[in-house]
Amino acid sequence: MQRRIKDYAVISLKGLAMGAADAIPGVSGGTIAFISGIYEELVSTISNVNASLFKTLFNKGFVAFWSQANGNFVLALLSGIIISYVSFMKLAKYLLESHPILIWSFFFGLIIASIYFVGKQITKWNLAAIIAFIIGAGIAFYITMLPAFSTNNSPYFLFVAGAIAICAMILPGISGSFILIILGAYKTLSDAIHDIDIKKIAIFVAGAIIGLLSFSHVLKWLFKHYHNITLALLTGFILGSLNKVWPWKKTLTWHTDPKGIMSPVLQESVSPFSFQGESMLAFAFLLMIFGFLTIFILEKVGSKKQ
Repeated sequence: MQRRIKDYAVISLKGLAMGAADAIPGVSGGTIAFISGIYEELVSTISNVNASLFKTLFNKGFVAFWSQANGNFVLALLSGIIISYVSFMKLAKYLLESHPILIWSFFFGLIIASIYFVGKQITKWNLAAIIAFIIGAGIAFYITMLPAFSTNNSPYFLFVAGAIAICAMILPGISGSFILIILGAYKTLSDAIHDIDIKKIAIFVAGAIIGLLSFSHVLKWLFKHYHNITLALLTGFILGSLNKVWPWKKTLTWHTDPKGIMSPVLQESVSPFSFQGESMLAFAFLLMIFGFLTIFILEKVGSKKQ
C-alpha cells in the first residue's frame, strides 16, 4: 500500500486519539483503532513480528525488513500513541478527580456511537453471532463490576500486568487502564512514568510486548476464520463496557493509601436524578452528543483510503 506523508500524519493523529483513550480507565484505544479503520491492519502488523521477519533483516537488509514489518505505519502510529498516553495520563487523572461526570459523559457518547459503527460491519447476524455478542457483553459488564485490588509494586507482578493490560488495550470495549486499576498496577505505572523510573517502565513494557505479540496471533486467526463472530464478540465487549463509563456513580468502598489519599474501589451506576451531588445533566448531555459526533468524524476519516 503506497502512502504519502500526509497519510502517515493522519495515522499519527489516530495514534494520538488511541493513546488519549487508553489513558482513561474505561475507554479502549482498540475502539478508536476500529472506528478509524486501522484495527485489522494493526493486528496483522503486530502478528507478523516473528522469526521470518528477523531472518529478512539478516539476509536482505534493513530496508526489506522495514518494509515487511510495515515500519512506517508502526512508527507513525506508535509515536502518536506514546506521546498522547504519557502526556494525557496526568490530564486524565486531573479530569477524573475534578470533573468526573463531564469526562465520563464525553466517553459515554463516544462508546454509544462505537457500538453502531462496529456492529454495522457484521454482515450476517446468525445465532452464533448473537451468542458471541451476548457473551462479549456479559464478560465486559462483569469486568466493570470487579473491585480493584490493592497496589502491588512487585516487578514480576508488573510484568504480568503489562502482558494482560496490553491485550485489553487492543480489544475494543475493554480498557487496558481499567484492567491495570483492577489488578492494582495503575498507580504503580502512573508513579513510574511521573518519576521516570526506567526499571519499572522497562519491566512493564517487556510484559506488554510479549503479551501483545502472543495475543495478536489469536486475534488474526479469529478474524481470518470467524470474522463475523469475532466482530459480534467485540461489539458485545463495547456494549458491556458502558457500565464503567456511566457518568453518575455511587462509591460503595474506598481505599486509603499510606499517604492518606482516598480512591474509590467499588462503585455502582445510579440515575442522575438520584445522584448525591450536582448531576450537571445539561452539560453532560451536550458532552455525550459531542463524543457521539466525534466517532462519526473518526469513522469518516477512517473510511478514506490511507
